[in-house]
Amino acid sequence: MEKLLEILTELKPDVDFSAEKNLIDNAILDSFDIVQLISQLNDAFDIEITPADIIPENFNSTESLWAMIQKLQ
Repeated sequence: MEKLLEILTELKPDVDFSAEKNLIDNAILDSFDIVQLISQLNDAFDIEITPADIIPENFNSTESLWAMIQKLQ
């Protein structure tokens, strides 16, 4: 989880990712951010995020991102 928070903070330093629960719904992460994030997560966690995984529910919070990463590992 620490590595995930580090990646997210690099992407958007001004966002409190541990508190924010609506990253997609509140447009904090846009499509360009998601593309960058997927690439970084694939590399950092040795996973493959497929198009089927790219749904708002998986990217709306740090917890949902972490759950997806754990499922894919």
